[in-house]
Amino acid sequence: MNRVQTAEGKLQQMLLTPIPKLVVSLSVPTIISMLITALYNMADTYFVGLIGNPSATAAVGVCLPLMAILQAVGFMFGHGSGNYIARALGAKDMDNARIMAATGFFSALISGVVIMALGLLFLDPLVWALGSTATIAPYARAYAGYILLGSPWMVASLVLNNQLRFQGNAVFAMVGIMSGAVLNVALDPLFIFTLGMGVGGAALATIISQLVSFVLLVLGTYRGDTIRIRLRHFTFKLAVYREILRGGVPSLFRQGLASLATVALSFSAGAFGDTAIAAMSIVGRVMMFAVSAVIGFGQGFQPVCGFNYGAKRYDRVREAFWYAVRLSFGILLVASAASILFAPQIVELFLKGHPEVTEIGALALRLQCLLLPFNSFLILSNMMLQTMGLAKEATLVAVSRQGLFFLPAVLLLPALLGLLGVQVAQTVSDFFSLFMTVPITFRVLSDLKRKEAQLAAESAAAMANAPV
Repeated sequence: MNRVQTAEGKLQQMLLTPIPKLVVSLSVPTIISMLITALYNMADTYFVGLIGNPSATAAVGVCLPLMAILQAVGFMFGHGSGNYIARALGAKDMDNARIMAATGFFSALISGVVIMALGLLFLDPLVWALGSTATIAPYARAYAGYILLGSPWMVASLVLNNQLRFQGNAVFAMVGIMSGAVLNVALDPLFIFTLGMGVGGAALATIISQLVSFVLLVLGTYRGDTIRIRLRHFTFKLAVYREILRGGVPSLFRQGLASLATVALSFSAGAFGDTAIAAMSIVGRVMMFAVSAVIGFGQGFQPVCGFNYGAKRYDRVREAFWYAVRLSFGILLVASAASILFAPQIVELFLKGHPEVTEIGALALRLQCLLLPFNSFLILSNMMLQTMGLAKEATLVAVSRQGLFFLPAVLLLPALLGLLGVQVAQTVSDFFSLFMTVPITFRVLSDLKRKEAQLAAESAAAMANAPV
């Protein structure tokens, strides 16, 4: 069977398979990937926490914005190229799909090299800008230095992972991510404790694990009907980058603002000591894990959305969206209940013997879980809008949660409520984000329904006018 036949088979799968079966089959690998990725993001916090030093634990949280910046660039090129690839494959446009795959990948690799060079050159100012205190800065410097060395392949891995997913090859993406995640968990204690590298060892374990993932993801592009990454398909054409930006800017803003929000959170929490920074860092990692399943559903939904939107099967786009929202809402509801009930125990998994950290973190976790189930609608709305190429709407939804509403909340509420203002800021932001997103999403869904009716009417008219 040649590649054209297999690509045609993938298109038929996307357009004809019942939505529940299709979304679940594509979501299971991405959910596993996201949960394991979240676990291995949490692994650094967990193993560094065993050192027993709140400043070391806080350093991992302080460096989280740096990771978010790398993710922002990777997701911009990955989602931007991947969204276009899915729509192009749905429209049977293989040539432009190949150009987009190569341009997205090599652009990310170059961007990673630039970030590495600038970050290492200005490492000291960087760790202070991220929200370090005098006691946190030495640990943050050690952690950030290694992370910057791995920037090129960390950014490029995100592009490959997303391109594989958008082509419906989520299993290849899962294998690459899982392998690196498992390796990271194994290397963390080796480097941190056995080799005595401390916080820097955690970061070194991360970049080695990411390099392994990168190699496996590259190999994944040579499996099955996946588009091969070829240097000859790389282009600097403005039209190609315009499409990447149209599909990727929402991710850039979302992740970029997440980075800025974490810095603001560190500064606001820093007014209440290293224990507050450590507590909020732990809560951030836990919440990241909680929403991983929803992000996995969203990533399984995106190729379904892209292929069917490109093929003008608007009915299947709407059906897939609501199916994913309902299922992920139920999962987050269970996760919220469990987190509220066992909040102190969850916080103590990462740092024992510090009652103040437990008290601060437990309340923050419970407050954030109040609206956690509704993140299913927020996340999936953003992914649908982005995949459809509605850059303005997707960007507005993307910036709302961590930027438009969170930044004012985390900067203003502590002045009014003290530490409680830091703990409740994300909940306040989630409420207003949901209030803004609902009308935007319902308007787009109504427009899809109108297009669906229009196509049906045109089809009926064509059949009526056809010669007998």
